[in-house]
Amino acid sequence: MEFELCFKTADELSHLISSKQVSPVQVVEEHLRRIELLEPKLNSYISIMRDSAIKQAKEHESEILGGTYRGPLHGVPVALKDIFYVTGVPNTYGSKINQDFVPHFNSTVVNKFADAGAILIGKLNLHQFAFGPTGENHHYGDMHNPWDIDSYAGGSSGGSGSAVAAGQATIAMGSDTGGSIRIPSALCGIVGLKPTFGRVSKYGVSPLGWSLDHVGPMVRTVKDAALVLNAIAGYDQMDSCSVNRPVPDFTAGLSDGIEGIRVGVPKEYFDFPVHPQVKSSVDAALVQLEKLGAKIIDVDWPIFSYAFAISTVLLITEASAGLSKLVMEKGPEFQPGTRLRVEGGMFYTANDYLKAQRARRLFVDQTRELMDKVDVLVGPMVPSGAPKIGQTEVDLGSKHQGIIPTLTQYTRAFNINGFPAMTLPCGFTDSNMPIGLQIAGRPWEEETVLKVGHAFEKATDWHTKRPPAFS
Repeated sequence: MEFELCFKTADELSHLISSKQVSPVQVVEEHLRRIELLEPKLNSYISIMRDSAIKQAKEHESEILGGTYRGPLHGVPVALKDIFYVTGVPNTYGSKINQDFVPHFNSTVVNKFADAGAILIGKLNLHQFAFGPTGENHHYGDMHNPWDIDSYAGGSSGGSGSAVAAGQATIAMGSDTGGSIRIPSALCGIVGLKPTFGRVSKYGVSPLGWSLDHVGPMVRTVKDAALVLNAIAGYDQMDSCSVNRPVPDFTAGLSDGIEGIRVGVPKEYFDFPVHPQVKSSVDAALVQLEKLGAKIIDVDWPIFSYAFAISTVLLITEASAGLSKLVMEKGPEFQPGTRLRVEGGMFYTANDYLKAQRARRLFVDQTRELMDKVDVLVGPMVPSGAPKIGQTEVDLGSKHQGIIPTLTQYTRAFNINGFPAMTLPCGFTDSNMPIGLQIAGRPWEEETVLKVGHAFEKATDWHTKRPPAFS
């Protein structure tokens, strides 16, 4: 079947490449053809690094044929949200205001991918300045969802979500300040992992909210997320947020099963409006986890309802601190929603910010206490399927709600506390749009999150589905 290599997982490609059944050149060239075919419809990429990708592929092919195999990412294509610095390649941050900025060094993540033998094929589209959950971009074009090109891909890492879902990249990297890895992953029907704050270096990554920003992989399976985390995790003295902790093999316990794992389901998740189709899919996923041996426990997390308010003050204040000078100089070049949020942050006071940080401390402490009782928290990822492009409100069955609070309803809590959180597909709406399941764990316990996700994935087939128009 044409483009079959484009839908292989990183794990599957690694076996084909290491056994010399396919070459990195074949894999990269097929992905580049796929990108060329779909870009007019999806708008996933800002820059395509065709020549350098083919050059890398030929070099890695020679290396592998010569007997040197670096590991499971060797020869596998990766694409980066256009906030990761790559030497000599423009880093737009999703805005033509920045189109002439060309970094003279690589981000740490780029160097780690290079060491692992992954092949960089391009830089991906995003919500302008990574500041929005929908995937709108007035400079480089909106990102389109492969399951319905009239629907949002999600944001801010929308290009990353659409590229992986449509077979334009095997691995994509995103960033997550209020849900920007997990939202597009859920809306596009793929796996997105936000690791623990400090687990993966942000050196050489354009910042939005320094105390909320995370970077992580967007892939097709939980195992691929573990493989990527193996390659990119670790302490980096160049990143002041990096934490010096041992890095385990995240693939080691994936298949151990989840017998006895305590799955907490916060009652507060369902105090918020959730579309009935999403709730039924999540309920079915919980039943499946129980069948696999997990213990389902209803828990109380009362401070969860304050997550949006706490996060809003922190995010808008920190983003404004970084972007206010630019918006004052070039305000008309900002898209309206981004400009409004940056300018809004200029009106928060130091006292407002300190109050939010104090509330954050309480939020973290209460979450830690909650997670003494359970191993993971599980619930909806986004309370609806992907909204249509241009839509400003979402129908959640019981009420209509603004698009930003809807898309970030379940995400921001885990940016505030920095705990690891992952989404993976668990169903579809009646209109055939993906539904995501969020699994969150204790700090530095990505292995548990991955293990629970992997067990669910192995017992279901949601992750095998392809967008019909792009399969």
